[in-house]
Amino acid sequence: MNVALRSEYRKLVTTRVWWVLLLAMAAYMAFIGVLLGWSLAAGSADVGGVGGVGGADLTSPDSIRGSVYGTATAFGYVFPVVVGALSMTGEYRHGTITPTFLASPSRTRVLVAKMLASLPVGALYGTVATLAVVGAGAAGLALGGAPTLLGDAETWTLVARSVLALTVWAPVGVALGSIVTNQVLAVIAILVWTQFLEAVLRLGLAQAGDVGTTVASYLPGAAGESITGGSFFSAAGVADTLPWGVGLAVLVGYALVLATIGARTTLRRDVA
Repeated sequence: MNVALRSEYRKLVTTRVWWVLLLAMAAYMAFIGVLLGWSLAAGSADVGGVGGVGGADLTSPDSIRGSVYGTATAFGYVFPVVVGALSMTGEYRHGTITPTFLASPSRTRVLVAKMLASLPVGALYGTVATLAVVGAGAAGLALGGAPTLLGDAETWTLVARSVLALTVWAPVGVALGSIVTNQVLAVIAILVWTQFLEAVLRLGLAQAGDVGTTVASYLPGAAGESITGGSFFSAAGVADTLPWGVGLAVLVGYALVLATIGARTTLRRDVA
């Protein structure tokens, strides 16, 4: 297994895609962070508070932490998912999956090795995304005259959990790539789900009362946000969060379920 882990890790980090996406993610997270930070601070100064759904105060300390510093888990998780998926689908696209399988006595072991090898890359993505959001978000809050909350222990607990959540998203992407092996289709599916479908589902379920809100909290993105402890959605009053340990278990569960499906279906097929 150690040989397989080293091999899969080298495959992942010796391509240009991972660091190009890393830079794009850092810029995207910084932009959103400073925009949200300044908007909330300016709105609070102008009208004495920014309200969310149901009268939620978006300028309370907990809301600021979730809606600004929790941005990475709410909007940036698409990047580690894509990187994880590319590590699997890229082998099919470039035809290297055949020698990869021939070099290992078990295709399931290859999948497990890829998922484990993606964790350090996921941790790097999580660290960069979270620090970009915190740095830019704090600057936006300061420019708007609002407290940055960087001296609060709760803020740094959120930061640590944000890194953890984004780390777990990388093997989720690998597992998804083991099912949808076409690279283009996999990326499109990830983008559609993360940037549109889940948000629409969560907003729709929020209108269905407590049952709908509970169901929404178990969706993949919501589970990731629960690890952090808050997000723009929960701060705005349109979603609830699970206890962070439960959110972690749910997200890991998604990775295991997807990997099991991939191992029992796609990975059993003959490859050219």
